Amino acid sequence: MKKYDVIIVGAGIAGLTAALYAARQKLSTLVISSDLGGQLLLTNEIQNFPGFMSISGLELIRKVEEQAKTYGAEILYDEVTSIAEQENLFTVKTASGNEFQAEAVVLAFGKSPKEMGVPGEKELKGRGVSYCVICDAPLYRGKRVVLVGWGLHNYENIILLRDYASKVYWVFPGEKPLEEEELLQEAMSKGNVELVPFSEPVEVKGDKRVKALVVRNKKTGELKTLEVDGVFVEMGYVTKTDFLKGLVQLNEKGEVVVDKICRTSKPGIFAAGDVSEMPHKQAVIAAGMGACAALSAYAYVMEKRGRKVGQVADWRHIEIPGKKKEGTGLSIKLR
Repeated sequence: MKKYDVIIVGAGIAGLTAALYAARQKLSTLVISSDLGGQLLLTNEIQNFPGFMSISGLELIRKVEEQAKTYGAEILYDEVTSIAEQENLFTVKTASGNEFQAEAVVLAFGKSPKEMGVPGEKELKGRGVSYCVICDAPLYRGKRVVLVGWGLHNYENIILLRDYASKVYWVFPGEKPLEEEELLQEAMSKGNVELVPFSEPVEVKGDKRVKALVVRNKKTGELKTLEVDGVFVEMGYVTKTDFLKGLVQLNEKGEVVVDKICRTSKPGIFAAGDVSEMPHKQAVIAAGMGACAALSAYAYVMEKRGRKVGQVADWRHIEIPGKKKEGTGLSIKLR
């Protein structure tokens, strides 16, 4: 098992901000998430995030992702299924069978992608079944894929898939996947998108990899098999914290209970963003909590190693790889 100083579960604005802050403190940092951006990707325009008069959710999350990676954070697209404490370390297991260890864990997964709930889906997660188009679309260049989802936020998803894949089936339960006729026509303008209306997924077929998705026509009951290499599920988000029961304290809504510096009831585990009990579900608040959780995790790891850490003002000017150094920076540490 590869060991990290800190593992962050979730790659939304809270998780990526936590990764940025942890990596800047020179902690080896791994982010594990089934998608990139989370609910922020449902927002076409954000006007209340400091520093930007107007920015899309996708653009904002890409900027923070780039920052986190610049300072050394690693990102793995997978689903965390369990976290257990063993010999003063936390063992994190994923749906694809990966196992990692860390001295500290930050829970920042907000709400999780909604699953189809059909046979074959869980078995083929990460092997053709994906919940993040912007993460995995480039892997399907020239291949056949299907998108299960509807609504305005799927406009960007279908455009990405259309530009990479040779054929895209778009499965949705109603008459149209988008109400905006102009956007729908643009999505189909390349000629490789086929609409599959009034339909619902029934089964994912495949052995080691996805080979097909079986769908049912809700009007006629007719079954249709779509031979594809990838199934992209973009049906929204739900709260999934059952795997944390008995590990950290949850409230009646299933949210993680934290104190003012993002510590949970389990020493070494921290939480930030929408997965926490913070009632104000805002991107800027989630980002702030992510920074707080990372700095608390840093203090925890350092104290385990015998070093007492006071308040840290993370205003250091650090040389960024590939960027020309300009002037000298001021390093400030409060003790």
